[in-house]
Amino acid sequence: MKPESPINAIPPVIIALTLVIVGVECVLQLAGVGLIGGDRGIGWRVGSIQQYGFSGAVLDRIWVNGDYSFDMLKRFLTYPFINGNLTQAAFCAALTLALGKFTAEFYGGVKIFALYVATAIAGALVFGMLAPNNYPLIGGFPSVYGLIGAYTYALWLNLGAMGQNQLKAFQLIAVLLGIQLVFGLLFETGYSWIAELTGFVVGFAFSLLLAPGGWAAFLGRMRERS
Repeated sequence: MKPESPINAIPPVIIALTLVIVGVECVLQLAGVGLIGGDRGIGWRVGSIQQYGFSGAVLDRIWVNGDYSFDMLKRFLTYPFINGNLTQAAFCAALTLALGKFTAEFYGGVKIFALYVATAIAGALVFGMLAPNNYPLIGGFPSVYGLIGAYTYALWLNLGAMGQNQLKAFQLIAVLLGIQLVFGLLFETGYSWIAELTGFVVGFAFSLLLAPGGWAAFLGRMRERS
C-alpha cells in the first residue's frame, strides 16, 4: 500500500493560511534588501504595518468617528499576515501549520478557518480597548493562540475519554504563558499578549460549539459529572 503523504494530510485551508503568511514575508524580505520595489521597497514593511496593521486608534476611528470604511474594517483580518520580522513570520507559519493540521483533523477545516478568523477579530477588539492607541498589533499569534485553545479543548476531551487528569490539557498554554511572563520581565515585549490571551480564551470557548456534538454534548458531559 502506498504511504500517505504528510503534506496531503494537511487540510487545504491550513496550507492556504500558511502560504499567505510565508508569501507576504517573502515579499517584504525581498523588498527589504532592494530586490523588488527599488529604493521604496525598503520601507514596504513599515508601510504595510501602517496600512494593514491594527491599533487602538483604528478602533477609535470606527467607534468614536463612525468610520466603517473598508480601510478600517479590513485591518481586523489583515494584521495577522503582517509580521515584524522573519523570526515572527517563521514561528507563526510553523505553528499555524502544525496546530492547524491537528485541530482541523478533529474539528474540520471550515470550522478551524472560522475559529482563526474569530480569534483574530476578538484579539484585535480587546487589544484595541486595552492597549495604547499608538501601539500596533501585527502578526498571527492571536490566531495561533486561538488554535492552541482549540487544541487544548480537544486534548481535554481525549483525556476525559481515557479517564486521565484533564488538567494536563492546559500544560501547553501554561508553559507558553510562563515563557511570555519571563520575557516580559526581562525585555519590553509590548502589549501583544493582550490579543494572544484573548485568542486563547475565545479559541477554547469557541471550541465548545465546534467540537463533535457541540454545546449539547458539552452540557451532557457536565451533567454526568454532577
